[in-house]
This record gives sequence, structure tokens and C-alpha cells, in this order.
Amino acid sequence: MTVQSGPTSELSRAAPRARKTGPGRIGMYALLVIAALFFLVPIYLLLATAFKTPQAINLSTTWHWPDFLNWASFSEAWAKIGGNFKNSVFLAVVATFLSAMLGSLNGYALSKWRFRGANTLFALMLFGMFIPYQAVLIPLFQFIKSLGLYGSIWGLILAHVVYGIPITTLIFRNFYADVPDALVEAATIDGAGFWSIYARVIFPISIPGFVVVIIWQFTQVWNEFLFAATLTNSGSQPVTYALSQLSGGQAVSWNLPMAGAIMAALPTLLVYILLGRYFVRGLLAGSVKG
Repeated sequence: MTVQSGPTSELSRAAPRARKTGPGRIGMYALLVIAALFFLVPIYLLLATAFKTPQAINLSTTWHWPDFLNWASFSEAWAKIGGNFKNSVFLAVVATFLSAMLGSLNGYALSKWRFRGANTLFALMLFGMFIPYQAVLIPLFQFIKSLGLYGSIWGLILAHVVYGIPITTLIFRNFYADVPDALVEAATIDGAGFWSIYARVIFPISIPGFVVVIIWQFTQVWNEFLFAATLTNSGSQPVTYALSQLSGGQAVSWNLPMAGAIMAALPTLLVYILLGRYFVRGLLAGSVKG
């Protein structure tokens, strides 16, 4: 009796496994396609409604694609929310930048410069992540007003920066925990101080962490509504508040809110398209120590 060995036997053993996993793989892909279509349905309705004229929007034609594309919906929506859109861009960029830099410095100090009470301070900072906006809205309003920033875009920036520090600190602390302490020790021996080590050693290798923080914080700031509705006035309100006003009144031209929603969603969509492939990689950095 002979036993077949070598590459032929390996192929013969692999073939049954391939046949067994084939239907399962097909079923998995079919399930993913169905899930994707399910989540794309609202986007289809959003686009179809935005490109329709107000007269063509009714329940009987909800699922119908328009006969012609009504681009005027976007120009009309932009005329109403264009200034708010620019406010949101300024708000999100500045708040994200400040939150990222402060979180990076906090994470660097808490992970590489151990001091007494560091763990307690870090725990207290993380506690801020679990405080809902509604619980601090009145004291926050009074604090912003006492600073003379109520109604301005800078008061809203301050609120988002303060609320963004806990999560950005957590992300950077986990990221820097994976950086070898020998790098900091070698720089210290060479005479470098806190700021020199950060600028020359830590900051250049922090790109994955900054990508995660930028995506996370930019999205949070851009989509936030409660602070926008309570801490700003008509001249500094972001686009999220302006969108709520597009659908106001008894007779709603639904093409305008839909067109406005599409334009408002483009910045965060572009951020994910440009930086999304680095998001998971940077998010998991520091989560596994080996």
C-alpha cells in the first residue's frame, strides 16, 4: 500500500476545503451586498429628491428617478446655507487642529513623562467623555457668556476643543505607549528637553495618530447641532443649524433640504475618502503590546 505525498497530495487535500468554503464565501458576499444596498437606499432617495423639481415631489413618485436633473436645487440651497457652510469649515478646521495638538501633547506627557498623579489625571480627563452635552449646557452657556464669546464662532470653537480633549488624549496616549521609551531616554541623554523631544522625536512619528484624531474630531465637530443652536447667533451659525431652517414652514420644498444635506455631507465624506485607509491602522496603534 502506497501513500501519495508531495504537492499533488497537498492539492488534493486543499480541494475539498475550497469546495466547502465556496458556498459559504458566496453567501457572505451576498449578505454584504444586501446590507450595502440597504444602507444605500436613503442615499438614493436623497439624490432622487434633490434633483427633482418641487412639483415632481409626492408620495407616488418617491422612488422614481427624475426625468431631468434639476441642478437649480443646489444653487438655491447654497444661496441660503453658503455662509453657514463657510462657518462650519472654519469651525471644524480650527477646533480639530487645536484638539489634535492639545491631545498630542497630553498623550505625550501622560505616556512618556511619568509624574505623580498622572493616572488619576488621565482618569479624570476620560470622565469628561461620558458627560452628555445636555448636562453641562447651562453652565457652559454662562461660562462662554462670561468670557464675552457668546454668539461668536470662537465660543463654539472653545466648547468643541474642551469636549474633544478627552478622546484625543486617549487616542494619542495609546499611540505613544507603543513608542519605545529608549527613544526618549536617548534624546534626554543628548540634552533634549520636553519640547525638543516632542518636536524632533515624537511629532514626526505621530502621523497615524493625527489621522485618526482628524477624522474623528472633524466629523464630530462638523455634525454637532446642540452647541450650534445654543451658543451662536445668526452670523456665526454652522451649516447643521442652517439645514434645520431649510425645512421650516408649512410648505416645504423638499428638494432644497436634500440638496443642502448632500453639500453638507461632502466635507466629511472627502475626509474619509482621503484618510480612511489610515483610520483603522492608526486607531489600533498601541492597542497591542508585543
